[in-house]
Amino acid sequence: MRTVVPVSLIQAGVTATTTMLAVLIGGWLTVRAQDRLWRRDQDRQWRDIRLNAYTDFIGAVREYVAHVLNPAARITAVPRPRDPGDLMPFFDDEGSRYRERLESTKTALRLVAGNVKVVSGSSELVRQARLLAATRAGSEAEALPADRFDALWEAERRFIEVARAELGLPSAFQAVDQRA
Repeated sequence: MRTVVPVSLIQAGVTATTTMLAVLIGGWLTVRAQDRLWRRDQDRQWRDIRLNAYTDFIGAVREYVAHVLNPAARITAVPRPRDPGDLMPFFDDEGSRYRERLESTKTALRLVAGNVKVVSGSSELVRQARLLAATRAGSEAEALPADRFDALWEAERRFIEVARAELGLPSAFQAVDQRA
């Protein structure tokens, strides 16, 4: 013979409510985990996009400077009609290719940069490269003043520092005065 255990309406309600609550909590935890994975994947994708843009930009700056230093490069400079009134370099057809690449990579960098310091650093680096080209327009590459190069490489170092910081990478440069 079987014994029948009566189930009250309250017990059935508690069991159903507990089950539904467990399903809701499990679903909520799953959604949160998926959201974290999606955000991590998005962050990784943006980091890769930014790294490519920053790398292309530095490469374009280096190509531009290499062309400016080429003895065969034909560069002219005219004063800018508006402030700040500095000299604007102009190139022949070959040099225009380097200038256009520099400008396009600078624009691409501005589209994907996640920090205003990166944009400011890129602008300063482009300004220093243009000043080097304008100075070169009036002289031979060998006669360029050392302070022009110092300013250019300092601007590059600052850009690299802020770009690395945005990408979550440690500093690439250590203080010269540090001793082990």
